[in-house]
Amino acid sequence: MEELALHILDLAQNSLAAGATVLAITVAEDVAADRLTITIADNGRGMEPEFVRRVLDPFTTTRTTRRVGLGLSLLAMTARQCEGDVKIESEKGQGTRVTATFRLRHWDRPPLGDLPATLVTILAGAPNLDLTYRHTVAGRTFSFSARKVREELQELPLNEPKVLVFLREYLEEALRNLHGGGKDDA
Repeated sequence: MEELALHILDLAQNSLAAGATVLAITVAEDVAADRLTITIADNGRGMEPEFVRRVLDPFTTTRTTRRVGLGLSLLAMTARQCEGDVKIESEKGQGTRVTATFRLRHWDRPPLGDLPATLVTILAGAPNLDLTYRHTVAGRTFSFSARKVREELQELPLNEPKVLVFLREYLEEALRNLHGGGKDDA
């Protein structure tokens, strides 16, 4: 995939397919350590230990519509190519946590991409999801909670088109400010 935001979207779709009602996405850009860490944790069905051991194999999937599951294997390949790795922790009935690390300044590391569009896409398809997003850059942090936004909006659903436009603009501005006013292309 050309940008890491698409990997995040793929993992979020996996979480939703596994019945997740809670999804936490964390992005940490540690400039001093030259490390980018992306974590996606959910409360979905989780996986059996044997399946976790095989899940990075592209021919391992739970889907019945096709026999290939490339999302996690492509993420792992990209992370390893960028002097990082992917770690998967899962417990049946408890959920799954996927952590991908990359050398932040590695020349082969794809850009983060359009994270606001990714988050808005997740919420458009799952407006009741308890989605949290936390992004840290050089010690500065931005946090977002869909639950808090729903509380403020009261009866207005998150997948209302005007709300989605507002959320995208809000997230774009927040990430631009987090990166010191520059483009979110770290």
